[in-house]
Amino acid sequence: MKVSARNALNGKVVSIKEGPVNSEAIVELAGGEQLVAVVTSESTKHLGLESGSQVTALIKAPWVMLMTECDDIRLSARNCLKGKVVSVSDGAVNAEVVLELTGGSRLCAIVTRDAVEELGLESGVDASAVIKASNIILAVPA
Repeated sequence: MKVSARNALNGKVVSIKEGPVNSEAIVELAGGEQLVAVVTSESTKHLGLESGSQVTALIKAPWVMLMTECDDIRLSARNCLKGKVVSVSDGAVNAEVVLELTGGSRLCAIVTRDAVEELGLESGVDASAVIKASNIILAVPA
């Protein structure tokens, strides 16, 4: 499978909560972190998602928000994954920031250069990736 999404994280579905329109899937990554993904109920059936299913979570880099100093912050986004910045690559307007999660998975985020400066993002800095559950696309082997 070739995709344009910079983030393709392999994991296993640990639970599914089915609804009439959408389903919520909890996916455990190799390092133990959990992602919450919301997909349509039709997609849940079409993909055969159930507890134990192997999946790849696809997340486009611009959908990953970053924050620092976040211990007392509550958000509506279901996914807030802690890690360390491993690299920052500057562009003309935006920067690419790669975050290594505590379990070893890596996430790429595209944020403005202003955000990099304001948050003090550089290699070794603690940061968290924030991802809305509806921005996670699940794929299964064909």
